[in-house]
Amino acid sequence: MTPADLVVTRQGARLLGHTLPCAIGRGGIRTDKREGDGATPVGSHRIVGLLYRPDRITRPTPWAMPIGPRDLWSDDGADPAYNHLVRAPYAASHERLRRADPLYDMVMITDWNWPDAVPGRGSAIFLHQWRRPRYPTEGCVAFDRPTLLWVAQNMPPGSRMIVRP
Repeated sequence: MTPADLVVTRQGARLLGHTLPCAIGRGGIRTDKREGDGATPVGSHRIVGLLYRPDRITRPTPWAMPIGPRDLWSDDGADPAYNHLVRAPYAASHERLRRADPLYDMVMITDWNWPDAVPGRGSAIFLHQWRRPRYPTEGCVAFDRPTLLWVAQNMPPGSRMIVRP
């Protein structure tokens, strides 16, 4: 482990010597993550992408990609594109990335169950904005907007998020 790793526990997160309040999944932190359990999976997860809403925020880093109106994330375990970015119109079950609320104005994508997704292990684990302080997520890790921006600017692609039990 290095100081450049984002370390997440039930109590919060650490990065570059800073302690950061965060929210984790409503199902807690688990070693046996499953689809729909609301848990944040234990392990070392690489940052593989950063998406942002260009109509709401400026590009947070040079490597960030804009979220368009047709961008979706497949969450259907039977779909060949399960746990991948897809585009509308899309018949299989999916989540809209361009939301009415600000939760996905900026989304860091981890390699949890990606790129070779195994049905039932759970779809995307993102780093995104929280709904309100420490309000549980569906399994993702969430921060207030200024902290999320700071994390994005200090965690380039390939950086690790380490979730501890």
